[in-house]
Amino acid sequence: MEWVTITAATMEDAKAMALDQLGVAAEDAEIEVIEEPKPGLFGRMRGEAVVRARVRPTSTRDTSRRERGGERGERGERRGGKSRQRNRGGDRRRERSDASGSERPRRTERTASERDGEDDAARRADAPKVPATTVRDAATTFLDGLFAAAELPARVESTVDGDDIEISVHGEHLNTFVGARGMTLTQLQDITRVVSQRRLGDHDTRLRVDVGGYRQRRKDALGRFAMKVANDVMETGTPRILEPMNSADRKIVHDTLAGVEGVVTHSEGDDPFRRVVVSRAPGA
Repeated sequence: MEWVTITAATMEDAKAMALDQLGVAAEDAEIEVIEEPKPGLFGRMRGEAVVRARVRPTSTRDTSRRERGGERGERGERRGGKSRQRNRGGDRRRERSDASGSERPRRTERTASERDGEDDAARRADAPKVPATTVRDAATTFLDGLFAAAELPARVESTVDGDDIEISVHGEHLNTFVGARGMTLTQLQDITRVVSQRRLGDHDTRLRVDVGGYRQRRKDALGRFAMKVANDVMETGTPRILEPMNSADRKIVHDTLAGVEGVVTHSEGDDPFRRVVVSRAPGA
């Protein structure tokens, strides 16, 4: 029989693959090593294992191969038993389908996320509504402890209007909790929502956190900027695409220009690169 050449990651894999391809046991094969992997840095091996093999040419080979082939056939049958059982199961299903004219439809399994969503919705419907004042108290207690741990004197004030909760933190040297363009403040608000709304199981209130009056200053500055852009668009007739903004800042621009005649606004793109476009209204 001709030689076969096998390449594998390790010498053991190469020899095993060669025996599988020849269909004989190790004692019935001749295996020659052509190349071995070499040790590299950090215990890793470089290169691949290359061997060549052939069936050992002996007079008793045919008998031994038949005997071992029978053993391998039995092992293969045992290994493939499940597959054949599945096939026989498929044959039985086809027979039932042919006999009845139609096969019973399979039940559709729900995914774990779908089950969790349904469970959350059921719990939300059954759970009593959490009072907004309870959510407010949990949020203010958390913020009081946070600024005390940071050793920053701060005064936490809050207002509740229906399901709207506004919390303002006043004091000096609080810029650390605002961050560039309010990014840290946004994260602080998210954490406060987790420890109050989510922990209490609240799904109704709208909680907003401000530090050092940043949000009001930002709102005033964006309002003035939006008006300037609107005037430029009206004079030139050329639309202006603003820089990417978060949803809160985009809302300020939209709300500011909603009452301005002659201009319209819309948003385009995907977060975090979603932008507001200001253009002249049709017919203006």
